[in-house]
Amino acid sequence: QVQLVESGGGLVQAGGSLRISCAASGSGFSGNTMGWYRQTPGKQRDLVAFITSGGTTNYADSVKGRFTISRDSAKNTVYLQMNSLKPEDTAVYYCNSVPRFLSWGQGTQVTVSS
Repeated sequence: QVQLVESGGGLVQAGGSLRISCAASGSGFSGNTMGWYRQTPGKQRDLVAFITSGGTTNYADSVKGRFTISRDSAKNTVYLQMNSLKPEDTAVYYCNSVPRFLSWGQGTQVTVSS
């Protein structure tokens, strides 16, 4: 059973940067496509970026050119580098497989002030 633990969120001013991490425990991580999702109150959880086991990446239009997803399979960790942050990026960020079949972690809160 893979468990996901997100970390690295915080408060940042618009235009700033953050890198968030997702550490996976258990086996089977390296072969999965992994993604970052985000959710704001009252809205659905949306996929914003994913990376395949081979390193191919894909981004939602809203974050393309600003966010970069990467993975370190040796460390069972997925990262999301977020640059040029905007207030509308404020959300709780979660990682999970794509398509989603793992249990959700607790997420990490990212707050961007204007």
